[in-house]
Amino acid sequence: GRYTWPGYGPRVVLFDFGVKWNILRLLYAEGFDLLVVPSSFTAADVSRLEPDALFLSPGPGDPATLTGFIHNLALMVDSFPVAGICLGHQLLGHALGGETFKLKFGHHGCNHPVKDLENSHIEISSQNHGFCVDVSRLDRVKTTHVNLNDGTLEGFAHRDKPIIAIQYHPEASPGPHDSRFFFTRFTKLVRQATGKTPIRRAN
Repeated sequence: GRYTWPGYGPRVVLFDFGVKWNILRLLYAEGFDLLVVPSSFTAADVSRLEPDALFLSPGPGDPATLTGFIHNLALMVDSFPVAGICLGHQLLGHALGGETFKLKFGHHGCNHPVKDLENSHIEISSQNHGFCVDVSRLDRVKTTHVNLNDGTLEGFAHRDKPIIAIQYHPEASPGPHDSRFFFTRFTKLVRQATGKTPIRRAN
């Protein structure tokens, strides 16, 4: 039967590849109604849930091996606003036609400088990944964040579709907290795409 969403905020299906509690807490604080589902959920399964948006969690492993999920995600990106973090960022890159490659030296730790090209701010970020996304051949995808240590991609957005993604961890706890704005950007993205305004909750 049809799933009954328990709250009144915009409905977000969150794909769990190893989601951290703080991601759920921060999205809840933004005013979203959340449903966490496994990566085995298909595009048809998601459609039956009638969500307003999708969110892809971080997680371990080589994103290129998750071919079944990438196929389903490619079917969903035309229908919903989508945001992805870390592995979610890499999977979105694949679903849009990009590729990933293994970094010679992975990014690990909580002191990586990242430049936000939208506003020229420098963030000190928390990172833990061994793969990088290459969207350089995709005309409709723009780079939004770059790593200042090695120049690699740290975030992208679609020029026409409500899709944003970052490679690092905005949910990092105890910190740094420079990148928490990502959840606010997702809120704005969903509001613009759906016309639904989340009511922020106490965090």
